[in-house]
Amino acid sequence: MISTNDVKPGMALNLPEGLFSVVEYQHVKPGKGKAFVRMKLKNARTGAVIDRTFRAGENLPSARIDRRDFTFLYSDDMGFHVMDGETFEQSALPAELVSDDADFLTEGMTIRIAMFEGTPVELELPASVELEVTFAEPGVKGDRVSGATKPVTLSTGKIVQAPLFIEEGDILKIDTRTGDYITRVT
Repeated sequence: MISTNDVKPGMALNLPEGLFSVVEYQHVKPGKGKAFVRMKLKNARTGAVIDRTFRAGENLPSARIDRRDFTFLYSDDMGFHVMDGETFEQSALPAELVSDDADFLTEGMTIRIAMFEGTPVELELPASVELEVTFAEPGVKGDRVSGATKPVTLSTGKIVQAPLFIEEGDILKIDTRTGDYITRVT
């Protein structure tokens, strides 16, 4: 149990509605009445964000989240297979947990998985990944307007907007949080 006075953003709470992480925390002391705490909480399983209000000093059940590094091996119809970096134990992650992050996973990539009571609840990718361009329309001579982009297909199948000078075989750095092109590596 943890007091609402000790809660900080990033902490995990095991509420009756499920496992939540604290996104925002605000302690409010109105001119009249008792102080209260207003929080924005993100559901670890669904990603839904809710607003909750608690009395100041109220005790809440805290959750211990264990974050460990795993190596992504491959994916198939059984799920996304990873190997624990410490025990070398292999396991399969369900597709619901990986969801949109599958567009950035490459074999041998190190990812961080948040575990609650032995169950994976969240996948954390590196801030950026380097992926090869497998298909890009050729740039037309004279079509070099500043800031113009074109769709390119990456080795994982993801399509991103990239500058006109990008060609097939180029390695691009992609932001995993937004899915945007950052720069050309080679």
